[in-house]
Amino acid sequence: MSRQTEFEFTLPVGYVDETGAVHQQGVMRMATAMDEISPLRDLRVRSNQAYLAVVLLSRVITKLGTLSQITTTVIENLYVADLAYLQALYRRINEEGKTSLPVTCPECRAKFEVDLTELGGS
Repeated sequence: MSRQTEFEFTLPVGYVDETGAVHQQGVMRMATAMDEISPLRDLRVRSNQAYLAVVLLSRVITKLGTLSQITTTVIENLYVADLAYLQALYRRINEEGKTSLPVTCPECRAKFEVDLTELGGS
């Protein structure tokens, strides 16, 4: 049985590059142990622990629109809604290896699964 290690996503808002182009579609891969360890040596992370999320995401996002490279600068310039979405997706992928989440309808109490990768864009 093969295990899914890459997950497509759509950002709620999208990264706007220097030309004004919006990048919403992307791919995130599962993190390795080195992805989690290496950023701890980064001086930016050592001086500000909150920067860990920026470095981690820049390592595991393999595609975002037509960008040739996903750098910490790209992650720094995401809208807060997109950053929060990616952090939740990262946790879901790496803690459980999947992107779906069980939910219950508040009105009819029906139970079903929602795929977090489909919640991003409109």
